[in-house]
Amino acid sequence: MPDSYAFLGPAGTFAQQALLSIPGVSEAVLLPCPGVPAVTAAVRSGEARYGLVPIENSVEGPVSTTTDELVVGDPLQIVREVFLPVSFVLAARGKSLDDVRTLVSHPHAHAQVRAWVGANLPGADAVTTTSTAEAAALVARGEYDAAVCASIAAENHGLAILADGIEDTKDAVTRFVLLTLPEAPAPRTGNDRTSIVVHIRQEQPGALSGVLAELASRSINLTRIESRPWRERIGEYHFILECEGHIADPRVGDALAALHRICADVRFLGSYPRADRRNEGFPDHATDEAFDEAARWLAAVRQGGQPR
Repeated sequence: MPDSYAFLGPAGTFAQQALLSIPGVSEAVLLPCPGVPAVTAAVRSGEARYGLVPIENSVEGPVSTTTDELVVGDPLQIVREVFLPVSFVLAARGKSLDDVRTLVSHPHAHAQVRAWVGANLPGADAVTTTSTAEAAALVARGEYDAAVCASIAAENHGLAILADGIEDTKDAVTRFVLLTLPEAPAPRTGNDRTSIVVHIRQEQPGALSGVLAELASRSINLTRIESRPWRERIGEYHFILECEGHIADPRVGDALAALHRICADVRFLGSYPRADRRNEGFPDHATDEAFDEAARWLAAVRQGGQPR
């Protein structure tokens, strides 16, 4: 039976484009969902084995809905990341910019074409919806005049492309993550990323700096940090940390164990191959061999030896 993949739908979204870039997915069962919570619900319930959702954009930053889904609820695990270059088109039923009075799209898409719209459609009313593909569908049904969407969404709905490449920042990229239920991480590749959620002890001064020190002392490069509020407790936050390395790396595993000891809670979100670039090099004292040698030294001392 083929694997099933839930994604932020409907058909024609950037999420679908990103999903289809994963080897073997074209033969799988694809389940378009109306929002990120619906994708994660499909994975948690077993309706889909995997779910693909956006987690951050190089222009607009983190996708808070995805972050919140990873922080609360039953645990999910990241097994892969996908980077997708993002380019927008203006799609409409009409043939002229003069016909556009209402413009519909996802909030992140609106933000990424703000300058172009201001220069070319200064009088258009912006309307938000759940996805760029849904925006194209709404235009095709005659509810709005034009959509900011992917070219595939315009083609799917038989819309005319009035302008392409309308994004304000060229070479923008959206990062997607593939989620599943918790499982043993895939073997390390030497070019991996590890994601966790930590909740620090509020009563402990300098708690966050202590968390970061555990990573820095092991020469672990932090690639992303984000805070999200603890919904039931004012003034308390979860911190989402991403770093280079794999939980099977001695230095990363040692750091996560230390964080588990000093934090109120740690949720492991996964160790998985990086999709953007190679991990940075690290000093000799942070290599696997250095950690192994240190462990042998400690074991010998504990047994009464005095290694030279």
